[in-house]
Amino acid sequence: MKKRQTVTGSQLIIFDCDGVLVDSEPLAVLAYERVYERHGMPGVGLDIISQCFGMKQADIIARIAELTGHHYPDHAPDDLWLETKALFSEQLQPISGLPDFLSNLKIQRCVASSSSLERIHHSLDVTSIASYFDDDAIFSSSMVRHGKPAPDIFLFAAEKMGMDPAKSAVIEDSPFGIQGAVAAGMAAIGFTGGSHSYEGHAERLLAAGAHAVCTDWAGVAAELEKRGFQLI
Repeated sequence: MKKRQTVTGSQLIIFDCDGVLVDSEPLAVLAYERVYERHGMPGVGLDIISQCFGMKQADIIARIAELTGHHYPDHAPDDLWLETKALFSEQLQPISGLPDFLSNLKIQRCVASSSSLERIHHSLDVTSIASYFDDDAIFSSSMVRHGKPAPDIFLFAAEKMGMDPAKSAVIEDSPFGIQGAVAAGMAAIGFTGGSHSYEGHAERLLAAGAHAVCTDWAGVAAELEKRGFQLI
């Protein structure tokens, strides 16, 4: 068990994982592309997967079927994770500037992601940022009934952390995540600092309800402080 973080106050910062803490989305796209092609279903690349960022895997698979007609085979349930895990182990990096931001953060924090718990923990471990989060402050959409854009995961995280949703802020890179944060009554900060960011990304986050959009962690800090969050 990791040492519990020394934090203060009655405010909470909720971090998405993929595309916010770790620069994982390009690797995840590659994993989907490789696995679908391996099973005789080519053409599942960035243009398709980018429409699914922020969803949990079961919803992504269903959405791919809607968009392409490709139905993921029932006999290969672990292939996607095994391919993703191998790529992450070799290449995954934290988002630029994140370790410095987290090392100075003295406010309650947690992770709320659409990914599985195994994937979240692996991502944090291989990027050496796991020590910034307590083991009981990691939440997956597998723990709730509805994934993003429903608010379930964010409300669940706030409840488990003993925090008021109105005193919580969410850092998210996907429109689905922003919609969920807004529905939860939390400050929704869009983030476009990952390498998967694209032209019009900020505009899509704002259209989803983001209260602000930031390209780096200095911007995130400034926006949070503007909204009364005492970070240090």
